[in-house]
Amino acid sequence: MTAAPLDPKAVVVRYVEAVRDGDLAVVRDSFAPDATWDYPGSLPISRVWRGRDSIIDDFLGGMAGRLMPGAPLVIALTNVIADGPQVVAEWTSEGTTATGAPYSNRCLGVFTVEAGRITAIREYADTHHVAEVLFPAAR
Repeated sequence: MTAAPLDPKAVVVRYVEAVRDGDLAVVRDSFAPDATWDYPGSLPISRVWRGRDSIIDDFLGGMAGRLMPGAPLVIALTNVIADGPQVVAEWTSEGTTATGAPYSNRCLGVFTVEAGRITAIREYADTHHVAEVLFPAAR
C-alpha cells in the first residue's frame, strides 16, 4: 500500500526544515524532476532554474559556495499560508559570506506543489542585499 502524498503546506514546511537542517536527501526528494525556480533581478543567479538537479546542484549549491565554509546558515520559517496547490512561505536567512560579511535576508516563496512534490517556486528577496554581500564583484 502506497502512502498518500503530503498536503502542499506540509511539503513546503518539510522542504524548508530540510534546508535548515542540511538534510540534502529530503531537499532533493521535495522537488519534482521537472521543477522550476524563478529567482528575480539582474544578479548572476537571476533566471528561471529548470529541473531538480539544476535547482539543487547549481542554484542552491552555488549559493552555498558563497557562504563561509563551516559557518551555519540559520534559516527560520516565519509564516506559511496555503490554498490548494499554492503555498506562500516566508523565512529568514542569517549567515556569513565567504568574504566574512554578514548576510541577513527575509525571503518569500510562492510554491506550487503537485502530487507531494514542489513543481515551481517564485522567490522574492532583497536582491540589493544579495548583490552587495554575495556578488560584490558583479556590481
